[in-house]
Amino acid sequence: MTDRVDRSGLQVDAGLAKFVEEQVLPPIAQDVAAFWAGFAALVAEFAPRNRALLGKRDSLQAQIDAWHGERAGRPIEQDEYQAFLREIGYLVPEPAAFTIGTQGVDPEIATMAGPQLVVPVLNARFLLNAANARWGSLYDAWYGTDALDAAPAQGPGYDAARGAAVIAAGRAFLDRAVPLKTGSWADLADLDGVEPADAAQFVGRTSKGLLFVNNGLNIEVVVDAASQVGSTDKAGIADIFLEAALTAIVDLEDSVAAVDAEDKIAAYANWLGVIQGDLTDTFEKGGRTLTRELAADKTVTLADGAEKALSGRSLLFVRNVGHLMTNPAILLPDGSEIPEGVMDAVITSAISTQDVRGLTKYGNSREGSIYIVKPKMHGPEECAFTNALFDAVEDLLGLSRCTIKVGVMDEERRTSANLGACIEAVKDRIVFINTGFLDRTGDEIHTSMRAGPMIRKAAIKGSAWIAAYEKRNVAIGLRHGLSGVAQIGKGMWAAPDMMRDMMEQKIGHPKTGANTAWVPSPTAATLHAMHYHQVDVFGLREGIANEDIPGLDLLLSVPLAEGINWSEEEVREELDNNAQGLLGYVVRWIDQGVGCSKVPDINDVGLMEDRATLRISSQHMANWLLHGVCSKEQVMESLQRMAAKVDAQNAGDPLYEPMAGNWDTSMAFQAACDLVFKGVEQPSGYTEPLLHAWRLKKKAA
Repeated sequence: MTDRVDRSGLQVDAGLAKFVEEQVLPPIAQDVAAFWAGFAALVAEFAPRNRALLGKRDSLQAQIDAWHGERAGRPIEQDEYQAFLREIGYLVPEPAAFTIGTQGVDPEIATMAGPQLVVPVLNARFLLNAANARWGSLYDAWYGTDALDAAPAQGPGYDAARGAAVIAAGRAFLDRAVPLKTGSWADLADLDGVEPADAAQFVGRTSKGLLFVNNGLNIEVVVDAASQVGSTDKAGIADIFLEAALTAIVDLEDSVAAVDAEDKIAAYANWLGVIQGDLTDTFEKGGRTLTRELAADKTVTLADGAEKALSGRSLLFVRNVGHLMTNPAILLPDGSEIPEGVMDAVITSAISTQDVRGLTKYGNSREGSIYIVKPKMHGPEECAFTNALFDAVEDLLGLSRCTIKVGVMDEERRTSANLGACIEAVKDRIVFINTGFLDRTGDEIHTSMRAGPMIRKAAIKGSAWIAAYEKRNVAIGLRHGLSGVAQIGKGMWAAPDMMRDMMEQKIGHPKTGANTAWVPSPTAATLHAMHYHQVDVFGLREGIANEDIPGLDLLLSVPLAEGINWSEEEVREELDNNAQGLLGYVVRWIDQGVGCSKVPDINDVGLMEDRATLRISSQHMANWLLHGVCSKEQVMESLQRMAAKVDAQNAGDPLYEPMAGNWDTSMAFQAACDLVFKGVEQPSGYTEPLLHAWRLKKKAA
């Protein structure tokens, strides 16, 4: 039984109350009694509004289900379809012309273009790595991955041939990014008197070498002739450090498994540690005990002799959970659980207030802003709710209006279709929009679940709606003045071991006019940073802003498998693919509380998986089952066969609990079955309700 304390009628987990009252409130001189009284009043206002918005989702979905059910077998005519969606309030009128009014935005968000990391808040080591990924070694990134088109390193020691290839590639990169006034970087025997063709590209000197800038991103050429690498370089260049992950999203949502007060306290404590600047993590690696901490700033001596500090860390967002879930950490006066997104808004903002007040070791926002990413909002009403909630949190904490900025994730269908109205609802605090193919696909399947069977999962990536969705996101953002004020972002590269493929494909993201895109690791951030040296994102935007914006006909085209009859082998192949990915993720979530990790796919390729990928797989299988493409027996047979494969893939994990043969006792396997067989009835196709329920059972056991 959870030990609870009464706080103004709220029944608060005693550990959470202690954390808030002893670690969060004293530094900001917040009166404890006044805080809880204000928190209780805020919850009393916003919990019913939150429930009403979820009821609106259910009502719209029921009407859409009925509409498709009445037209079974008939093609979807867009004029008729969109008229219906307007009639029920799914589509709203396009707002009159407006420009966002957000102020006090840090340059990493507003005026710079570069990679963005997303990191689970519960893993302190990963969190520190992400925060420190502002600067990354290009030599290490090339030497240790397949990104460089040269032979991989051989043996445990230094591979001189690989090193020489890295050095040559580094010189070629410098020739492209910082061309010299005369000659080539490849010909330099020393760096005395190095002069770029554009003198403005030389910034100054650091303790390690020379600093240059290109497309707004810094490049540090490290000189150390006595080092292992520098001793083999005729100019003594030992490395090239790139300004890499300008921003990082510290995630309390899709990449974590946080189901109760114990989990939430751990999450909030890590956010507090990284904001205060004193978070550390000690771990064993290679037989050594290592301690990781936040990186200090980098000092550069400018040409005129003045010194300037450059941030050594990524600017941090915190991603709160969406509107759907509640959490038992706090019970309302009627005994129901608090909306988790409301709790996150209050507590993460209270923690960040220490940064706003200048009470932290390093500082996060130099502009005194708090950056919260808000996921999974459906349409402008839900964005307006978030705006009002943040108003109330600011009042509770004594913050100026719009101190809390918001990132709106354009990952739900109703938001995509009404993006302009969504931006308008938060127009004075918005700092971020992005596209999220994975969740957006999950919502695409669920919204049109009863329209018919969907095409195969891999084929959905080539659907007309996705191209329209990606282009509309950037164009609508530019139309309403986000350029120079806010980030326009693109989604994740999910394969952290396939860096050569990433380098070939992910350059497409800056070419769309997006000034950030998600990467799965600090190494990937360093490599992706090179794309922003190749592409002048802000220079591209004028032309993009003049292009036509794709209309709703394309965006709302449903990826139905009209006239397709799959063979038995094709059906089995699709089921196996979905089942293997689903089980590989769920078994770690339920049994070990791991919300994001590199999960081997059906071909044993490691992919970064989170709840968004799970949503697609479970919804796709549920859709095919609903429409008779496959039978329940076929699905169960696939789940059981793939459970054995996932067991084998995890054979080296001493904490792993096998599923095969334990069909009635493995909670992970039972959770996976529920996600498919109960998939049609899950709200918006989300996986959280079932995952949380099964994880709580597992923890209780």
